Amino acid sequence: MKIIIPEIPKEGLDVEIQETIESDSVPLPTPIRSRLRIEKLGTEIVVKGDLTADVKLQCSRCLKEFHRALSVPISAVYHPVEELKGRDHHEIAAEELNMDFYSGEELDLLSLLKEQITLNITMKPLCDDLCKGICPGCGADLNIETCKCDIKNVDTRFAKLRKLLKE
Repeated sequence: MKIIIPEIPKEGLDVEIQETIESDSVPLPTPIRSRLRIEKLGTEIVVKGDLTADVKLQCSRCLKEFHRALSVPISAVYHPVEELKGRDHHEIAAEELNMDFYSGEELDLLSLLKEQITLNITMKPLCDDLCKGICPGCGADLNIETCKCDIKNVDTRFAKLRKLLKE
């Protein structure tokens, strides 16, 4: 969904989005829902609101797919890209971390929502905090069945420590 920047009224604009989108990084099986408040302060565009989505993830321990509800607060500030002209380097301050740039007269809200979904996915998603994962030896799902591997198979680097335990 694209917003035409000159058409944003002085009192601001409330936008509700419910749309199915494609994301390269995370499968989104159901439409995302978002309520956004867009305000124009001179050339600066302020976007605030929230986003809810159902994401399909793969557990990093047992490799099973699972769904997780995601609720994300949105807060972004857009400046015209022309502000960057003439600057070779610019150190980002802490208050500029939620800042982005726009060019022309359109602001693409779907790219903002995709970005926020990607940034709010955990790096190692787990289907459950107590997930036991899979056995590295036989590949058994330790959440469902017990391992059939020989437990006595110990790393040879720890053989001397084993002798100390016997004494």
